[in-house]
Amino acid sequence: MELLTGAQWRKSRRSDESGDNCIEVANVPTTVAVRDSKDPSGPKLLVDRDNFRRFAETVKTL
Repeated sequence: MELLTGAQWRKSRRSDESGDNCIEVANVPTTVAVRDSKDPSGPKLLVDRDNFRRFAETVKTL
């Protein structure tokens, strides 16, 4: 995906110490890209920024 070339991926500060159960996110134009940290070359999910923001806000309340 050209859109993700050079993307700066980051994990949550709340990720577990082993790093085995994490997702990584990258801000790219108009979207947020999400991937499994164990498989960085695997599939990526592109989510509209507003939808990702709502998702993150919901997760924070759990």
